[in-house]
Amino acid sequence: QIYGKDRIIEMPIAENGLCGIAIGCAMAGKRPVLSFHRVEFALLAMEQIINNAAKMHYISNGYHSVPIVIRLVVGRGWGQGPEHSQSLETLFSYIPGLKVLMPTFPEDYKGMLISAIEDNNPTVIIEHRWTHYVKGEVKKEYFKSDITKPKKINSGNDFTIVSSSFSTLEAKNAVEALTNIGINIDLFDLRVTRPLNLEDVKASVINTGRICVVDTGYKTLGIGSEIISQITETCFTNLKSS
Repeated sequence: QIYGKDRIIEMPIAENGLCGIAIGCAMAGKRPVLSFHRVEFALLAMEQIINNAAKMHYISNGYHSVPIVIRLVVGRGWGQGPEHSQSLETLFSYIPGLKVLMPTFPEDYKGMLISAIEDNNPTVIIEHRWTHYVKGEVKKEYFKSDITKPKKINSGNDFTIVSSSFSTLEAKNAVEALTNIGINIDLFDLRVTRPLNLEDVKASVINTGRICVVDTGYKTLGIGSEIISQITETCFTNLKSS
């Protein structure tokens, strides 16, 4: 191992216990990165994540912080079956006190990971397994990326699309095809599901009058439906069709 056994620990199968140890390390001044790999394994540690990591700053009146990063993998692929192919990002996005990130592109992921490690809040980074195959240029130097809002990756005046994680890759292909026939799209990579900052998206919808949301989660009580709800609530008179 490059960094040695004092920095990289292969944890036993005791997710709730190991998550508690990592939270304790964070409270003691460390900045642990805990990788559960598949999102389903984190379900065994939800008591620690929700009742300890997310709440500690509040219940200690700001005395404690928990600068922990928890990496999870979502999405179906290569025979994972029902046990290991769920997209449960909404589950974590419900929780006050957590930051929830969903990077798509390699360089953005590096910068977002560094920003998450430096952040004093508990942060969950959710990676769709198919984004692991995305290739791109990544700067070698140490740098941070914004972890507060969506990122516009294409500009246009005809339509607004908001997508997240692997869905952004498919939306990007659609945008390229639409550009070839003269339809220009404002495309946002959501990137951050909590806090859900939609101010730039709302400004885009006011301009285009149309919105489409693409994600891999559930329609009922999902992030996509939440975005549609907020846009309808605040930009209804700007929509050209419904």
